[in-house]
Order: sequence, then C-alpha cells, then structure tokens
Amino acid sequence: MASSSTGTILIPPANSPPAERVKLIPGSSTVRVVRILFVGNSFTSRNNLPGLLKGLAAARGIEIEHKLISAGGASLRQHLNAGKALEAIASGGFDTVVLQEQSTLPIKSPARFRESARDFDAAITAAGARTALYLTWARRNAPETQKALTDAYGGAAVELGAALIPVGLVWERFLATHDEPVLHDADNSHPALAGSYLAACVFLIALLQEDPVGIDTPVKGLTPDTAALLRQSAWDICTELTT
Repeated sequence: MASSSTGTILIPPANSPPAERVKLIPGSSTVRVVRILFVGNSFTSRNNLPGLLKGLAAARGIEIEHKLISAGGASLRQHLNAGKALEAIASGGFDTVVLQEQSTLPIKSPARFRESARDFDAAITAAGARTALYLTWARRNAPETQKALTDAYGGAAVELGAALIPVGLVWERFLATHDEPVLHDADNSHPALAGSYLAACVFLIALLQEDPVGIDTPVKGLTPDTAALLRQSAWDICTELTT
C-alpha cells in the first residue's frame, strides 16, 4: 500500500494473470510469451518504452508482443471516449493492459483519474486480462508533486488489485543521489532516453518479476556503463520499495 513519496511503498499484488503462454521454437526450449497493451501518451511512446522493455525481456528469455495506443497529451478519459483502446481490450489476447494517465491529472483531479482507471479495469477484467498502472514522475521543476502522483496511483492500485509499476518513485530516489544521467528531457517533463530505459527496467522487475542486473544488450544512445548503472539502480530501489 502506498504511503508517501519519501516512505516505503509496498507494491500490491496484481490479480492473477491469465495462464502463461508458451511458444515452441524448433531446436530450442519453450519461450514464455507475454502480450501487453499500452494505453497512454508520449510518456509511454517517447523513446519507445515498449521496445526497450521488449529488449530487456528477450535477454531473460521472455518474448513480449505489444501494442501501443497513444495520443499526445491524452488522458485515460479521452482514450475511453475515443473507443480504440476499449475495442483492443475487448478483442482479447492481451495478458496485461498498462494504463498511463496524463502526467498532471492525478495531481489536479485524483478522483477523475480513479474513475477512469475503474472504467478501464472493468473492461480489462471482463476480457480476462489484468490491469497495470504506470506510476509516472514529477516534472523536474516540481519534485514536490511526486507525493500526489504516488498517492493517486497507489490508491487506485490497491482498490483495483492492479499491478503498480512504480517508475516515478524509482526516478525520485535515483535523482536524490545522481546528477547524471539526466532522466528528464529538455522540456523538464518528458523522459530522456536514460529516463525511459530506467522505466523499462522497473517494468521488467514489477511486471515480469525479472532482474535486469547483468543484462548486457547494447542500447543505442547509452554507454554500457550508464545502462548498467540504470539497471542496478532500478533493482536496488525496487528492492527497497518492496521490503
């Protein structure tokens, strides 16, 4: 259960996911396949977060099949009204649906965020998938707003029994001890590549229960040392958050 952005947060257990899929590949062992639908905006699409997660998961023998429904600056309510995300959910075939709210809406209107999350969760549950909430980060010039984001996402995760992906909390703790690499882009809001890669590492840990430490797959735009620091930091901080 979430407490404050400076205290301990226990990542709540998600509803049991659908039966795990496996794929038989000639000449090799079975491969775990996880199908994920991402619903959000540029906080998800920037730097291809789903693709970064796919690369990390592949290093752990997991094949990610993903679909992204994204619109610039979109809120979850706008996605609900547009209907495309609900159609994708109803079509079935996804194990997990990741929901990312507009970056400041949980701060300004947590009740509206909670209502949208409930509506999505009902559709996700009906389709036999599980809900994951992508807890985002505070803007660089307003770090004090992380607590409101954490409270909103954490409270919704507890209510819905959803998986909580605590990216914002990991960013907050990383930034408290590191000046580099820079996680925010030049606009002080969107993620730089390092920020998206750190987020992908948190997804690997919180959603797939896998350790990113030791993965050496090259990441274009990051030095090996920087990528290793981000993987280790994600693991260390997530371990702190769950103990």
